[in-house]
Amino acid sequence: MSNNARASTVPVAAEAVPKSYYEQQRELLMLEIAQSLNNALHNLNALNRSLEEVIQVGNEFAPVESLWSHFESVMGDQGQEEKEGKREGDGEEGANELLEN
Repeated sequence: MSNNARASTVPVAAEAVPKSYYEQQRELLMLEIAQSLNNALHNLNALNRSLEEVIQVGNEFAPVESLWSHFESVMGDQGQEEKEGKREGDGEEGANELLEN
């Protein structure tokens, strides 16, 4: 009976219990999984940094894009006015010709 009392007070970790093959393989696989997850995390962080750099480069072109958009809208408005002016001019000439005849 004293042996049972003594055995229950000794911590399990202190006992030298040999691990089974299953437990050894499980620990190896868990270590491999932990390393793989750590590697995946490292790669995701690198990808995140790369994406942030790409976004920063894209943001640097925002003023240039704005300038070109403004230029395009101004040139498009002038081209539209010229086309409308020609159409109105064609209509007036046609009306004048009809009045003259």
